[in-house]
Amino acid sequence: MATGTVHQARETLGRRLRELRRDAGLTGRGLADLAGWHSSKVSKIEYGKQSPTENDVRTWCQLCRAEDQADDLTVAARDIETMYVEWRRRLRTGTKARQEKSLSLEAETEIMRWYEPVLIPGLLQTAEYAAAVLRRVTSFYGTPDDVEAGVAARMERQQVLYQAGHRFHFVLAQQALQTGVGDQDVMAGQLDRLLSVMSMSRIRLGIVPAAAPYLVPSNQFIMFDERLVHVEAVSAEISVTQPREISLYLRAFAALAGSAVYGAAARDLILAELGSTGSARQGPVDHPGTRYLPP
Repeated sequence: MATGTVHQARETLGRRLRELRRDAGLTGRGLADLAGWHSSKVSKIEYGKQSPTENDVRTWCQLCRAEDQADDLTVAARDIETMYVEWRRRLRTGTKARQEKSLSLEAETEIMRWYEPVLIPGLLQTAEYAAAVLRRVTSFYGTPDDVEAGVAARMERQQVLYQAGHRFHFVLAQQALQTGVGDQDVMAGQLDRLLSVMSMSRIRLGIVPAAAPYLVPSNQFIMFDERLVHVEAVSAEISVTQPREISLYLRAFAALAGSAVYGAAARDLILAELGSTGSARQGPVDHPGTRYLPP
């Protein structure tokens, strides 16, 4: 679905460029010859197989005598470039810059909807859990190791949870409670953190039980109001901005939220995992919601 967003945007831009070429009375080969391009480049751009650069768009408009449309089409080409950003590029200076980008975006959002099938959402992570996640990120992508700075920035992001004018609806698959991140102390602390945030008035936290029926295709995604969706794939982060696709994510989130449990039922699932972690460590628990102490 997310990669389809990029392809559809390429096709839309390609159609607009094809119309300009035809209006100018040029064949694809004729335009390529005038621009000094390979003969197949024009068709690849027109059918969404290749993204044009900003220079390509300006050259196209100039040769088709449509300079008045160059600015708008250049912006469209730039938007396609930002839809799909490889993680290696995003993280080329380390993890801190990525966290700071999220900071400004989250500050502008009134209602955030966040679905996580495997991990605890970043805004709800403890520092220890975040450090373990970011260490794996830097190791996997071979990017600069600034985990300490990245964790500090992620903790700063969490201040938005306490600011007026923001609401948060998190839906987690039960697997997110079970995925091992760090050691057992880290997991116990993280589960305890979930119990504490459930009492915050701005946060709604639901958990989809493992036995819940399959309802919709789903992967991790974050919705910023109804204007932007971020999807994290293995190779890249993808931004979805088309209203038609955003409506699909709204429907998917509604279905997932509908299959989730909340309140006492969600707390019971977290406590069950917390108890399992404590049993594995043979550590005592004082009362529900208290962090396990070292044995």
